Amino acid sequence: MKVAVLGCGGLGSIHANIYAKLDGVELTGVCDIRPEVVQNISNETGAPAFASFEEMLSGAEFDAISIVLPTYLHKEYTVKAAKARKHIICEKPIALTPEQAEEMIATCRENDVQLYIGHVVRFFPDYVNMKAAIDAGQLGNPGVAHASRIGDHPGKARQWYYDKELSGGIIKDLMIHDLDFLRWTLGEVDTAYTQHTNRDGVEYALVTLKFENGAMANVEAHWGYPGPFHTKAEIAGTAGIVRANSLKSSSMNIVKQPSGEVGRAVVAVPGSPGFQSPFELELSHFLSCIETGAEARVTAIDAYRALEIAEAAVRSAETGKAVKVARRNI
Repeated sequence: MKVAVLGCGGLGSIHANIYAKLDGVELTGVCDIRPEVVQNISNETGAPAFASFEEMLSGAEFDAISIVLPTYLHKEYTVKAAKARKHIICEKPIALTPEQAEEMIATCRENDVQLYIGHVVRFFPDYVNMKAAIDAGQLGNPGVAHASRIGDHPGKARQWYYDKELSGGIIKDLMIHDLDFLRWTLGEVDTAYTQHTNRDGVEYALVTLKFENGAMANVEAHWGYPGPFHTKAEIAGTAGIVRANSLKSSSMNIVKQPSGEVGRAVVAVPGSPGFQSPFELELSHFLSCIETGAEARVTAIDAYRALEIAEAAVRSAETGKAVKVARRNI
């Protein structure tokens, strides 16, 4: 399969280098408006460099394209790529607003091309194993979850992150990883209630989700943290707790409740960290879905639902009230 990459920043570089090494994949073009950036990626991968999408469209053959641009450009270039009949792998979030996302999905349907959104957390082994443990009934009935995603402010490297009209802010850009994971794991969300602060280069949000099945989750996101980037997740059920912590080398464990026998020890079962990049797993999966027509682990509709939850959380921060998640038919 022939693939191109639009946007050669940090994640764009990752996409391009993965494609250049994947069996059965030919990277036929890389594109960025910054000449030195795109030339560096071209030198690394051997793919021709282009200065604009239009130039790459006329000068390179490709079946699929990775759109790895700032969020405010996702809709514009997804629509352009779909009209050119190219399959699309777009980084998360799908768009800044549900309305933009609806247009993206509709245009892809009209032009019979696939649209995949890079919610890569679904490909991290710890999170995959957590969901598997829940699906296997190891926790009994899940009822309470906590998730956090904490790191330095990306605006220090890319100024557009500071403008929520361009990035969507911390909830739509960073927390949306965990919003998607929790919906994937626990089901549809009913309401979101948010506490939020943003000042002096520090943005923090704490969102309480109530799920339609009665489960609850507290989700934390922090930009401007002075320490290392890290993530944590914990889901508790009627029969046990599953935890993941990126700061620990062996980060996932399941703690089972004693089965009723007096004095029986609690058993912890560690998970194994993966050796293959989650981004490589994700991109290989999406390309396979394009070739076979199989349903992806994360669909464009999944990404749309995650954005709906994020939108409700943002509106809650603005109003100070719990906001019901809109479940539009698309």
